[in-house]
Amino acid sequence: MDRIGLPPAYTRPEAAAAGLTRAQLRDDGVRVTRGAYVSTAVPLGLRAACLAALPVLPAGTVFSHRTAATLLGAPLRAGWPVHLTVPPGTHRPRRARFAAHVCALGEGDVTTEHGLPLTSGVRTWLDLAGLLPPGELLAVGDALMRAGHLDAATLAHRLAGTTGRRGVVTARALAGHLTPLAASCPESLVRHALLSSDLPGPEVQVPVQDPRGRVVAHADLGYRRWKIAVEYEGRQHAERAQFDRDIDRYSLMAADGWLVLRFGHAVLGRLGTVVDRTRRALISRGATW
Repeated sequence: MDRIGLPPAYTRPEAAAAGLTRAQLRDDGVRVTRGAYVSTAVPLGLRAACLAALPVLPAGTVFSHRTAATLLGAPLRAGWPVHLTVPPGTHRPRRARFAAHVCALGEGDVTTEHGLPLTSGVRTWLDLAGLLPPGELLAVGDALMRAGHLDAATLAHRLAGTTGRRGVVTARALAGHLTPLAASCPESLVRHALLSSDLPGPEVQVPVQDPRGRVVAHADLGYRRWKIAVEYEGRQHAERAQFDRDIDRYSLMAADGWLVLRFGHAVLGRLGTVVDRTRRALISRGATW
């Protein structure tokens, strides 16, 4: 496609203007939607699909909901349909693999990322509050904070002026628990399981000190008062270098009296196990609540 001078994402009029024949378009272009294509020379990712589609969508289109969250770095699986929002009074596009929403977006509701108009972090999170399970919503909020697209003050201000919106009760319940310190989606899901139980809420990135007061490690989650750490270990922990670092870290923690509860991917399908074992660990340390 370089010899014809087309970008990786292009429209049918652009292809015609560049002299692309129907046969060449058929061979090179992967159709994202009517009139919009992505060259087979590049992967058909979410950003490329949105860049290709934007010129054939109504003026004022903003990508939103799951699509915006994914492009802002949230841990959601990118895929169809592509979600977009258009202003009231605008033609609502009806296209296969696209989900159109009609809404007036206000000040602070729109941002630009990757060359695309997206709903802002706070707007995106509130849009998803009525659609995602609470644990996933917490994970998305943590990720948006971690990426710098959401902050506690802006969210609190927005929630104070929001009434009658679907999911707002859930959003208010979770807003105070969002943190940029959460390192991954599974860690957020584990934390939500503990927060939604009757157990004390865990701290995030708990510093572990040696007898001299030096911080020698950090626990993903934990209870400093009772020296209990809750660790989620993803696939990267199986790599040799990381495994060796983990062994050293856990031995340091154990040497100073910490009880470490380690969980892997399988526990995400039975988060009650995390709650049960954390409860037993707390009781073994004499905790009451």
